[in-house]
Amino acid sequence: MKRQNVFDHDCPNASRIYDHLLGGSDNHAPDRVAAEELLKVAPDAADVAVGNRAFLKRAVNYLAERGIRQFLDIGSGLPTRENTHQMAQAAAPGARVVYVDNDPIVFAHIQAILSDGNTVATSGDMRATEKILADPRLNEMISFDGPVGVILTSVLHYVSDADDPHDIVGRIMRAMPPGSYLVLSHSKHGDAASQEDEERILEIYNRTNKPLYPRDRAEIVQFFDGLDILSPGVVPVQDWHPNGDARDASAPDYVPGHILGGVAVKPH
Repeated sequence: MKRQNVFDHDCPNASRIYDHLLGGSDNHAPDRVAAEELLKVAPDAADVAVGNRAFLKRAVNYLAERGIRQFLDIGSGLPTRENTHQMAQAAAPGARVVYVDNDPIVFAHIQAILSDGNTVATSGDMRATEKILADPRLNEMISFDGPVGVILTSVLHYVSDADDPHDIVGRIMRAMPPGSYLVLSHSKHGDAASQEDEERILEIYNRTNKPLYPRDRAEIVQFFDGLDILSPGVVPVQDWHPNGDARDASAPDYVPGHILGGVAVKPH
């Protein structure tokens, strides 16, 4: 299938759809139309997006509390109200953050919000892992002599099986020193109300620059191979160290586990 020009505002863009679901303003009419189509099929899609972002914030704070001062956010998506560098530097002033994204729209927006010397953005495709890790800007900011917090939230479900996303994660984490952490979330296969609804969701994303490849729980857990998964494991993102008590799955506002997330550490 012919892919769209990422700067074509007449075609929906996956990052801009996500931005709209989060309540952002960096989107265009086709993105909003696609997002509204998505909400008709999956009415809780905006809640899922917000819950995923909240998971990222809790995970970044968790890593900062454990002494992580270097963060590598790959496939970061469009900036929102709170971004990884703001979260990390609020929790640990002086924390260094590198953003990597292969979407020129995302890259341009991230560069526009950077205002200090502790954060940089690089353009790169995670499938070219070695090229990303050799980037001079990344290596000026991050020292691989100390642990790194690697962030891969809601990005691997845009990578097809043909590109072997598990191998990509393995290559990234093998390059990290012991004591590094992986923060990962991923869309779960089979959580739509029906097979027809899931096919409709996939069809919506197939019209964007990033088709969606949800996976089952076992495949998501496999991303953490070789790492020590931390409690409470790979769970719906809203249930990973929630603020206060774990949410009641019988409550009417409970968001199902459409996105699973977890945090793991590379053993010494």
